[in-house]
Amino acid sequence: MNITLLVIGKTDASYIQEGMNIYIKRLKHYVNFSVEVIADIKKGKNTGELLQKTKEGELILSKLTPGKELHLFDERGKTYSSKGFAQFLNQKMLSSVKELVFVIGGPYGFSDEVQQKANSKISLSKLTFSHQMVRLLCVEQIYRAFTILRGEPYHHE
Repeated sequence: MNITLLVIGKTDASYIQEGMNIYIKRLKHYVNFSVEVIADIKKGKNTGELLQKTKEGELILSKLTPGKELHLFDERGKTYSSKGFAQFLNQKMLSSVKELVFVIGGPYGFSDEVQQKANSKISLSKLTFSHQMVRLLCVEQIYRAFTILRGEPYHHE
């Protein structure tokens, strides 16, 4: 199975990219994992929130092909414990899904079209994080899930 993390816009903060790189390198031992950047849609005079979400949504949906399953990181999604998220990933690995595509949306969230196509929405917390910080948290949690599934000592209860 492959896992792709789609993000809107490049990671600006070097310390976040450095942290992500650590976990991306570690994940290579468990799964084919990649981060794909969708170009930022800049909000201008003629680009309102709805239009921006729609354009971002079109770009997100253009990345989906048969066999890929779409999961959104969204504040209104289901909240998992780390062990629960590990079980979620394990169930997906045991199914016939070729690729899991996790998406961190832009500053205004996801278009209705993307939300309708999504197989699930996952919340990291009731707290609000910057879109930059969420990238690092997502990659770390995916790594943590694999260490839990393998019974490795990274995760402590």
